[in-house]
Amino acid sequence: MESFAAWLQATPASNAIKTVGWVIPLLQSIHILTIGVVFVSCLMIALRVLAVMRTDEPAGAVWRRFAPWMWSGLAVMAATGATLVVGEPEREFSAISFWMKMALVAIGVVGTALYGRSLKAAAGGAPAEFRRSMKAASILIVVVWIAVVFLGRAIAYDKQVWGSLSPHA
Repeated sequence: MESFAAWLQATPASNAIKTVGWVIPLLQSIHILTIGVVFVSCLMIALRVLAVMRTDEPAGAVWRRFAPWMWSGLAVMAATGATLVVGEPEREFSAISFWMKMALVAIGVVGTALYGRSLKAAAGGAPAEFRRSMKAASILIVVVWIAVVFLGRAIAYDKQVWGSLSPHA
């Protein structure tokens, strides 16, 4: 992975991203805002399943309201994240936090998609009270997205966060 990161860092695209001073801060800002959109969308859906908010609406309606925001946010997050990786590949690829974040993003996307599938299946006559397993899935998905947020921030402090486990140590 080190050789790929070194090659990527030497590409004209990477150099362009690094040399224009406002590109990385702008991309990071957009990336952070879109994780907020994704997280809040998931949170609103989870709170409906947990019967904390929007209990006057069917779960399917809540899903239909927030899922487009969530999926659009994920698309923008993927685009800005990929561009940030091109701009700083050695930093990203050598951070434990980056790889853990990527694993949790994959788990979060798959889990959220499966979760949404279950909600859409129940959309016709959504129960007033969901099973414990669905409530547990709601909590788990929210926790996964919270971990993604924290790990994303930890990338900049990988050595301090992971100590001797970090390749930077």
